[in-house]
Amino acid sequence: MASEAETLTNPLILVDGSSYLFRAYHVPYLQALSTSYGQPTGAITGVLNMIKSLQKDYPSGNIVVVFDAKGKTFRNDMYSEYKANRPPMPDDLRTQIAPLHEIIEAMGLPLLVIEGVEADDVIGTLANQASKLGMETVISTGDKDMAQLVTPHVRLINTMTNVEMDEAGVEEKFAVRPDQIIDYLALMGDKVDNIPGVDKCGPKTAAKWLAEHGTLKQVMANADSVKGKVGEHLRNALSHLPLSYELATIRLDVDLPQKVQDIKATEVNFEKLIALSTQFELKRLLTETQQKSQQTSTPKLTEPKALDEQTPDTSHYHTILTQTDFDIWLEKLKAADLFAFDTETTSLNYMDAELVGVSFSVSEGEAAYVPVAHDYLDAPEQLDRAQVLASLKPLLENPEIKKVGQHLKYDKNVLANYDINLQGIAFDTMLESYVLNSVATRHDMDSLAETYLGKTTIHFEDIAGKGAKQITFNQIPLDKAAPYAAEDADITLSLHNVLWQKLNAEKDLANVFKEIELPLSPVLAKMEQFGVLIDSQKLAQQSQDLAVRILELEKEVHELAGEEFNLGSPKQLQEILYKKMDLPVLKKTPKGAPSTAEEVLQELAINYPLPKLLMEYRGLSKLKNTYTDKLPKMINARTGRVHTSYHQAIAATGRLSSTDPNLQNIPIRTEEGRRVRQAFIARPGYKIVAADYSQIELRIMAHLSRDKGLLNAFATGQDIHTATASEVFDTPLEEVSIEQRRNAKAINFGLIYGMSAFGLSKQLNISRHDAQKYMDLYFERYPLVLKYMEDTRQIAKENGYVSTVFGRRLYLPEINASNGMRRKGAERAAINAPMQGTAADIIKKAMLAVDKWIETLPFDDVRMIMQVHDELVFEIRQQKLTEYQNKIISLMEQAVQLDVPLIVEAGVGENWDEAH
Repeated sequence: MASEAETLTNPLILVDGSSYLFRAYHVPYLQALSTSYGQPTGAITGVLNMIKSLQKDYPSGNIVVVFDAKGKTFRNDMYSEYKANRPPMPDDLRTQIAPLHEIIEAMGLPLLVIEGVEADDVIGTLANQASKLGMETVISTGDKDMAQLVTPHVRLINTMTNVEMDEAGVEEKFAVRPDQIIDYLALMGDKVDNIPGVDKCGPKTAAKWLAEHGTLKQVMANADSVKGKVGEHLRNALSHLPLSYELATIRLDVDLPQKVQDIKATEVNFEKLIALSTQFELKRLLTETQQKSQQTSTPKLTEPKALDEQTPDTSHYHTILTQTDFDIWLEKLKAADLFAFDTETTSLNYMDAELVGVSFSVSEGEAAYVPVAHDYLDAPEQLDRAQVLASLKPLLENPEIKKVGQHLKYDKNVLANYDINLQGIAFDTMLESYVLNSVATRHDMDSLAETYLGKTTIHFEDIAGKGAKQITFNQIPLDKAAPYAAEDADITLSLHNVLWQKLNAEKDLANVFKEIELPLSPVLAKMEQFGVLIDSQKLAQQSQDLAVRILELEKEVHELAGEEFNLGSPKQLQEILYKKMDLPVLKKTPKGAPSTAEEVLQELAINYPLPKLLMEYRGLSKLKNTYTDKLPKMINARTGRVHTSYHQAIAATGRLSSTDPNLQNIPIRTEEGRRVRQAFIARPGYKIVAADYSQIELRIMAHLSRDKGLLNAFATGQDIHTATASEVFDTPLEEVSIEQRRNAKAINFGLIYGMSAFGLSKQLNISRHDAQKYMDLYFERYPLVLKYMEDTRQIAKENGYVSTVFGRRLYLPEINASNGMRRKGAERAAINAPMQGTAADIIKKAMLAVDKWIETLPFDDVRMIMQVHDELVFEIRQQKLTEYQNKIISLMEQAVQLDVPLIVEAGVGENWDEAH
């Protein structure tokens, strides 16, 4: 515990717990977190992560956590409508508050919850008291209102974005001084808190007025001189602006039970913290607490550091700078049954990355780093990169010498730039974690170390800096770079030992890893290295055409709206759609504002012209910014092709994703999207072939449900939607109408995504009663489909996961959640996940089979260049086109054996659009 003198000299860290609680609640990956019995824990985890980050950044800081109290505050007495528009707190957030308070108190941190005022007022009072005592204060918050508290002694930090603001920072962000923030807030008002302001007065207008007049009072005094409509709005607001000023003002004189100098941390209650961590299944907190508890109970000459402050044990990490030491490690690697391997480079882009060093580990706790290209001023002499790689090449290319790494596909691609074909990849910790449980954690090494080893690693930002000031690895001094790099190899080996033991205990999961994910990695690496050919001139012309149409659309929208506004501003769009045009509010944001999200605009576009134009504007702008403008800039100077990155450990269902560029989101149903695909071309003498699985998820549904009606329809080669329409509407096959087939198609695809009668009614624009009737008829005709769905829900509730045909597990953390919407969402996912996951497994198996065949062919006759959902795209030499196209179809159709035939449709063209 800190003495009074230390309390006054150490910085005061005031945590706006309520601000971070709400923000953490809305973080998507945190929303998925809950205990095995359904208690949500995402907001708890988010706030604790933020507190731990502060403890790390301010090791000597006196941290005080402040939350809003229940009930009304003095502002409600001033103005009964204050915060009246706010929706009630969601139940699954409310249930996390009491446990979070208990955990914070057990951590020994002061916790303040003062009735009748808000957390802002408590923080303002403490900051004011601290300033008078000469204490430096940091307020950790995401609330812009707090900017009014910034002084030479008080600054803000947002630990979610890592942005810190002093007085200059406030001016830079808001264009007003901290002492003008209250005036600024009063002028704009606040729709979330229901504080009235000046109608149509946004940040720029408020800042402009304050720049001219200095204060709110002076703005009000000069209201008559403000011209135009906004001047009218200002004059109309004069009566309530003083109230708005009072509502926006954070109090600095709250009556607190303790003065700031008396608020101190207490001893950690390890017993209670362990019990709470266990109860709420907070694995990382439990591991850290147990370790700290053991350190505290063991007598030591000096006080132990907190886990996050510990300097990693690098005593058995070696920096290799001499040939003698390098030769010793070469012999170790040759003798090892398995060694961990990692590269350090100058870029995350594998095509541009230059090798800076390599690291190894052959036994846990011992590792070595071989720097070869650190070129900062006064860098020590290092071994020659070409000679090091020449010595390593036989080892790295030997398939009999087993390697383990973290995301080794990247390292394989980097080494390919140096003419080394990395082989012998026996394990990959990223893939081991992903197959073990795709949603338990993120699959980067730092997250895995925390989750499975209870260790906090050296983060790249710790040694390289952050943001614009971040330096590349070659510029990092060896005393920092070497421990980081060696730790990468060491932690990777430790992770493998833990993960493989867990994975190998589950036969099906071990098979998914060994037979699908691991062998797929080098196949993807080959596709990435080869890349795709782009017609940049065609894209440039399309960019020009899109720019013209986008300007036309913007003009049409402004004409319909009757005024000009920023189409990219949700706030301005809300004003136009819901205030000026009075369109129906279909959905609200978490903060209670009318939503302008894409799905909302799509629904509004059915009946209203302006949202329809906006949808076209957004679609074309995205296409231009993401593809037609960007793709030509991504052509690699060395290869003349574009090189994407395929990610195996992102989608929970096992599907691949791609980035830089994302090749899987190019629209296919729009003319402009197809024009982009026309720019994906083949080399001279080659053709593009696109091979696509037909209705694969419906076929998997037939296989999983074993429904005789569905199996028969696929076995006899019927059009499945026509066959379904015939069954559901009791109509002979040859008499099924276009509308009946369309409705049957919606039912078929809706059911595999767990769609309800309500969802189907919206999609078909029919009554819910009619939609329910269609579904009932469907289940009468296909009864085993209904049984499959009910059985799957029950299995998911009992096990917490569902499985694909090949044993991949798809965990559903919210399947027993107390929140009905989240539970229903998990149930829908439970129905769809086995089909989507099995489809992902099938195309991966097909890629493996096709790649194995390609390896037997003359060099460069066939190249697999893209994977997009259920489609594989190839470049094939023209002379071999028919033979090889037929072979690919056969291999894909025979990749797995289901109870229904798999059908692959393939097309040929000069470009991707023609081939699809």
